Amino acid sequence: MKIVVITGSPRKNGTSFLLTQEFIAGAQSKGHEIVRFDVGQGGIHPCQGCDHCRTHDGQCIFHDEMDQIAPAVCSADLIVLAMPLYYYGMPAQIKAVIDRFYAVNSALMEKPMGAVLLATCGDNEDWTLQALVHHYETICRYLHWENIGMVLAPGVYQRADLEGTEYPMQAHALGASL
Repeated sequence: MKIVVITGSPRKNGTSFLLTQEFIAGAQSKGHEIVRFDVGQGGIHPCQGCDHCRTHDGQCIFHDEMDQIAPAVCSADLIVLAMPLYYYGMPAQIKAVIDRFYAVNSALMEKPMGAVLLATCGDNEDWTLQALVHHYETICRYLHWENIGMVLAPGVYQRADLEGTEYPMQAHALGASL
């Protein structure tokens, strides 16, 4: 299976990166092909809503990392969205990628694909991740993606907070279950 992992954290050794590493290790243990894009460092232009892509065979006016991400996602069997929670939603860096899926909506809707959400946050209230989960589920519904699973890790401000929990093992097990 071809799996595309998109991470949205600007912190290379942060909490969501640990979940990502564990998920990838689990998936690789079963022989899956992994393509990873760490978009948290910026460089993805936000969608301008100009519709250029609609009149130019899905080609965006911007040429950035999406030139590699879009074809990889369109050819994937599974997409993994990994991120820290930013103000009760997705980080802008990963949201920019999702908004740019607009250029390839038809291709994404027509291909059966699975999706996984890996998310971390510092707050520990039971409602903290609800808006993010709802947004993810709405994207899955819109694009006809099957939600394969989620690992949601609240109460982990720092990597050390996450290391002693069951969440990394859950991410590894999810990857290995594919």
